[in-house]
Amino acid sequence: MKLPRTTTTTGELFWGYFFVTIGSVSFFGFVFAVIASTLFPLSQNPLNQGMKNDRYYYCFLVPLTIPVITVAVYFHWLSMKLFKHA
Repeated sequence: MKLPRTTTTTGELFWGYFFVTIGSVSFFGFVFAVIASTLFPLSQNPLNQGMKNDRYYYCFLVPLTIPVITVAVYFHWLSMKLFKHA
């Protein structure tokens, strides 16, 4: 059985690369904010000082992740139910 060949338009390629680029920039930006900013010496930039001296990030990370995961699992279950019964 031969599968039909799919064609990709220029617009689809653009949006695909766009979303991958935005996701990569966001990921590396947040990794810098959480991990790499603590390794640099103090600077005069108040944003960098705030990221370096943040003590409460990890205290709130796990408690706030639990409701987000719960909602994501619910939406995943809901989408699978809608797909199954459509």
